[in-house]
Amino acid sequence: MATLDNLDKRILELLQTNARRSSEDIAECVGLSATAVQRRIKRLREQGVILGDVALVSAEAVGRRVTALIEIELVAGSREDLIDDFKRRMAAQPEVQQCYYVSGECDFFLVVTAEDLADYERLTRRLFFGVDNIRKFRTTFVLDPVKVGLQLPIR
Repeated sequence: MATLDNLDKRILELLQTNARRSSEDIAECVGLSATAVQRRIKRLREQGVILGDVALVSAEAVGRRVTALIEIELVAGSREDLIDDFKRRMAAQPEVQQCYYVSGECDFFLVVTAEDLADYERLTRRLFFGVDNIRKFRTTFVLDPVKVGLQLPIR
């Protein structure tokens, strides 16, 4: 795990709110030179603290009006290779926004998007039907995405 000082943490906070912020702007906010900020950001990337820079796109604007939370229960005693296969399959699906291997009543928790309910049904048929390792899945549809984000509290 990387050791982060207060300047690193402040830089990360600023980048999480706007990854396009200039080094000069960040430097002004944290009290460093732009060059020092660039060196720190480069180090944070190399250490795997910063995983990437992305554009946040409105799901509705691109026709993805349905968001579903899906609990997946695998067949009891599933082999490690089958669990790993499920992880790989979900990671390769663009409709699967998030996939968590979890403890508790289910084995996996997915966040998926679809154009509409018919598209969602096609997705579930493609991903879950005919897969011997899936015992059952349960879906909860999002009515109002009250808070959606990936910003981590750093301080």
